[in-house]
Amino acid sequence: MASPTVCIIGQGRAGGSFAQALARVGWHVTAVLGRADHQANAAAEVDLVLICTPDASVAQTAQGIAPGNAVVAHVAGSLGLSVLDPHPKRAAIHPLIALPDAETGRDRLLDGGWFGIAGHEIAADMVAALGGTSFEVQDKDRPVYHAAACVAANHVVALMGQVERLASTIDIPKAAYVDLAAAALDNVARLGARSALTGPAARGDDETISLHLNHLPTNERGIYEAMVDEARRLARGEPHQEP
Repeated sequence: MASPTVCIIGQGRAGGSFAQALARVGWHVTAVLGRADHQANAAAEVDLVLICTPDASVAQTAQGIAPGNAVVAHVAGSLGLSVLDPHPKRAAIHPLIALPDAETGRDRLLDGGWFGIAGHEIAADMVAALGGTSFEVQDKDRPVYHAAACVAANHVVALMGQVERLASTIDIPKAAYVDLAAAALDNVARLGARSALTGPAARGDDETISLHLNHLPTNERGIYEAMVDEARRLARGEPHQEP
């Protein structure tokens, strides 16, 4: 069976990562097109067009491609299949993987990661070829799915940014806190978030929390207080509330 042929639209981090990773597993990447390239015939003579543009431009990009026999897919976590109209064969292939640059992204795409998929079976085929694990995400669930992904990746990184700032004021190596955070995430993986929670908020030690707040810079207190509230909520085991 011949290897699938793919035209990628988007020359940024995602497009470069997928182009290199798919080539490594034997898929034939015919082109990686950018904004200045003619894209109308992208679906001609390929099995898959993979749109790797920013979320806000996926629909416009899809509409600019002449419909053909190819599957047209996007890698946006927040979007469903409807943005790929008018193409009859559609798919979504979102890597739950941080892609900071093409080379690192390539290696991570090949490292057995998770992918949220929908639509045509070529999405599951691609994930299998990359050595990853896929799960279906319905269109109606995409906003919450992607929000959770942003919390897991972006918000955790933002919190570690606060750790960097605080550590730098007292000359403590950042690596010490990174190792602590990695161990905490390992505990979450093994035990679940509530059982993994430790620290003063988990044990109701308000005196220590007040000590922290009294010594933190004013512009760092809001984030700390917000996360103390979340830790207390987790410790109490408050049930999920419908929006």
